[in-house]
Amino acid sequence: MAVLEVVKYPDPRLREDTFVVEAITEDIRQLVRDLIDTMFSLNAAGIAAIQVGRLERIFIIDGKVATGSETADPLVFINPEVVETGKGLAIAEEGCLSFPDVFVDVKRPRWAKLRAMNVEGEMFEAEGDELFGRALQHEHDHLTGKLMIDLVGMVKKEMIKRKMKRWHSQHEAEITDRGATASAE
Repeated sequence: MAVLEVVKYPDPRLREDTFVVEAITEDIRQLVRDLIDTMFSLNAAGIAAIQVGRLERIFIIDGKVATGSETADPLVFINPEVVETGKGLAIAEEGCLSFPDVFVDVKRPRWAKLRAMNVEGEMFEAEGDELFGRALQHEHDHLTGKLMIDLVGMVKKEMIKRKMKRWHSQHEAEITDRGATASAE
């Protein structure tokens, strides 16, 4: 099991261009396993590869979010593309691993349909509304460099920036301590 470090806003790596996965290699399978381990360890609804500093166009959605079943396997989306969105707009609270402890209302289409490849290289389509539809759009946004902060007004943007500045200053000491411990080993 490998739990990867999540890239936090305002790290510029969150805005980098992602690239299409040309072949399902062992490296890609390992990345998918690591993303799933990381997502589960952080109790997240989903995670995109770019959030761990990888630029492949891959994201994962927790199977429970997708199906409602506690035992459902996570869904793996490789090279996903949005096919359609619609059924009006909904405003709901969103959080993001790259914005720890930040939750804001975001307006999105109620429903989304995506086409992607799974880890076996098979094409599939997935569609969902409510939390699943929102998670599909949120994770796909990561692959295009769009973040939660881009979808809110100026007041909320400033609030998020302040919260993230505070989060970084609170966690800077422990990150520095971890780095010192690692270099001493």
